[in-house]
Amino acid sequence: MNDHLSLTDILALDRTKLANERTFLAYFRTFIVILSSGLAIIKLEILQEIRVLGYFFLGIAPILLFIGTIRFFYVKGHIKKLYYKDS
Repeated sequence: MNDHLSLTDILALDRTKLANERTFLAYFRTFIVILSSGLAIIKLEILQEIRVLGYFFLGIAPILLFIGTIRFFYVKGHIKKLYYKDS
């Protein structure tokens, strides 16, 4: 399938795929940090005055993971569509 693509095009496609994966991992890393921050705020007695912020973080974290996952598969689908368009 790579017969019609030059080496430059193949490498550009690989870079694009890797960039998409890095972006997903950035979303996932942000999800983990916000989720753990929310849990820490809720569990620590010394931070009881900002407990609402902890619940806010717990609500936002799954939304970020959802957006990152949807974006990952959306871009992945577009990459495949462009790649297989000429075949």
